[in-house]
Amino acid sequence: MKQKITKAVFPVAGLGSRFLPATKATAKEMLPVVDKPLIQYAVEEAVAAGITDMVFITGRHKRAIEDHFDKAYELEATLEAAGKNDLLRIVQEVVPKHVNCIYIRQAEPLGLGHAVLCAKPVVQDEPFAVLLADDLIDGEPPIVRQMVEVFRRHQCSILGVQDVPHEHTGQYGIVSSTNLEKDIERVLGIVEKPKPDVAPSTLAVVGRYILTPRIFHHLENVQPGAGGEIQLTDGIAALMLEEQLLAYRFNGIRYDCGSKLGYLQAQVAFALKHEELRAGFSEYLKTVVRC
Repeated sequence: MKQKITKAVFPVAGLGSRFLPATKATAKEMLPVVDKPLIQYAVEEAVAAGITDMVFITGRHKRAIEDHFDKAYELEATLEAAGKNDLLRIVQEVVPKHVNCIYIRQAEPLGLGHAVLCAKPVVQDEPFAVLLADDLIDGEPPIVRQMVEVFRRHQCSILGVQDVPHEHTGQYGIVSSTNLEKDIERVLGIVEKPKPDVAPSTLAVVGRYILTPRIFHHLENVQPGAGGEIQLTDGIAALMLEEQLLAYRFNGIRYDCGSKLGYLQAQVAFALKHEELRAGFSEYLKTVVRC
């Protein structure tokens, strides 16, 4: 019997220090791209893949994320009384009614691997998706939906990957692989942030994963690295020794919203796609861009 992906994990406990002072009192995942916060784009991507249980691994000062996906009684009543039905609908549809939001506190910042491990009591023995909201990926169909289809056929862990410039390998987990079929690689090895002169390839893991529950066993047993952090890459490397691991070259454009440049690029790209803004914004850009 083939398993289905019904749960998604969102590690959102990070400090967002690269965006200080904007993130001093606001979760970095709540930074807006046009008119929606980053975390909402990630949740919408998971919903489009048929996922119904959203598991947020939070930390201190992340209450805004919970509030965003909660029902806002006072706001809804005010909008309804004012007859602002379009705005009311937007507020009510932030998360569909059939979707469950579950919050787990990561007490200490012990790394991405530890954040994923925190989801074990909810995920238990099911395969699941992991989405990093910093990586805003615009694809059709949405990226996790693409990966769920690959999982449906292969029933194993899958890494979302793309080629990066050779000089940037030190910023990513990099895989070595052999081609299995169109856009799908069989992973032979994975290393965390290798220097360009020793990187096995330029194929980088970029914020989308589908993992089997066996990953929890390896995350519980992996040795902490620098700063006492548990690296998800190390757990995946151990998982690969006993299960097939695939890398999927997704069809979409990724914006690294963990960096200021990537965040600004996303703002421009999504504004140019926005029905209400694209015409006026496009004309404005012509007045400020000089070739």
